[in-house]
Amino acid sequence: MELKNRHIIIFSQMQFDGRLESTNYTMAKYLAKDNYVYYVDRPFTWKDYIKFRDTQEYKIRKPHFFSSTNSYIQTDIPNLKIIISPPVPSINMLPEGPFYRAAVKFNEGIVAKRLKKVIKHLNIKDYIYINSYNYTYPTFHQLIKPVLTVYHCVDPLVEEYQIRHGLISEDMVVKSVDLVICTSKQLRDSKKKLNGNSFFIPNAANIAHSQKALDSQLPVADILSVIKKPVIGYFGNIERRIDYDLLAEVLQQNPDKNFVFVGPVDIDYLNHPIFKAPNISLKGAVPYEEMPAVLKGFDVAIIPFKKDEVSNAIFPLKLFEYLGSGRPVVSTDFNTDLREFTGDTVAYCSNAAEFSTAMNAALNDTPDLQQKRLAVAAENTWEHRISEIKNLLALNLDRVSK
Repeated sequence: MELKNRHIIIFSQMQFDGRLESTNYTMAKYLAKDNYVYYVDRPFTWKDYIKFRDTQEYKIRKPHFFSSTNSYIQTDIPNLKIIISPPVPSINMLPEGPFYRAAVKFNEGIVAKRLKKVIKHLNIKDYIYINSYNYTYPTFHQLIKPVLTVYHCVDPLVEEYQIRHGLISEDMVVKSVDLVICTSKQLRDSKKKLNGNSFFIPNAANIAHSQKALDSQLPVADILSVIKKPVIGYFGNIERRIDYDLLAEVLQQNPDKNFVFVGPVDIDYLNHPIFKAPNISLKGAVPYEEMPAVLKGFDVAIIPFKKDEVSNAIFPLKLFEYLGSGRPVVSTDFNTDLREFTGDTVAYCSNAAEFSTAMNAALNDTPDLQQKRLAVAAENTWEHRISEIKNLLALNLDRVSK
């Protein structure tokens, strides 16, 4: 059974125009190549509505917030529409219990009412529903009656704001859907205890985009122009996943190298003492379009994540973005499953000394080693992953229809 020309509704926790490329929205774009996809953007809360009034994100959504006849954005992909719901109350601060769960139902009702109008207006029938890591809306699928319900689990819940209600809510989703797709084996094993129809399909990367870093005509990003080589770079969110103790040792062991961290910084880490070291720079977030120019300026790309029970369930998108750019990659050995996908092209390290040794070795790169990395990246593209996802959706659609 081929998954083609199907209607697919994806409700994600990630906004379609976020600062970094997300697994959730990337999946939507690729599925829309031969299916009709409706991406329900994460609703603004009333707090967001007031706080972000002067932002571009607000201005893009403003015409659609309260219009039942103009409630979606047509993207430049013909089969992909972004559905904007009215703002919803902020409820995460409420204590867990009946009142919070009633508030969840209220918010689900607001979004469902908007979505039902779009479904009727566009005559959407026999649609698949994918909850893409939007565990805060655990019973939403029960309001819209899809032919197949899916939970797409892309990360473990670890932050305080996530686990306050998320652990209960995510279990509710997992238990009630037809199919669970997880981006790591550890997540799959965990969800399988609640839903036997749980599968592992790892993250991938937009290799065509990161390969732009190989273009000899592409200038290195301006933010790296004054950084003295060698440049050891990190591209992505700067938050709890990073092993700051290991990084501090690595910085001390490598005073001759300049470390650059490019990406949004979690508020809890803005003033972390490690960023006062003389050989490290924070450059802030840059648009995803500028990623190749940033990666081109890296001599070595790093993933210095903590090794713990949480990170063991992380399959980072940046791994294949790095490889697709041709950069040498040094990482901590936070997830043992990664070797299965990268072979000997990535140095996985268990401590600061190994990390430093691997970086020095990576600086002696060769064209042959770069070609091996590019070959690995080519096997882990979104085209490959979406084909796996589509096959799994088709099989399960056939199963539930019998």
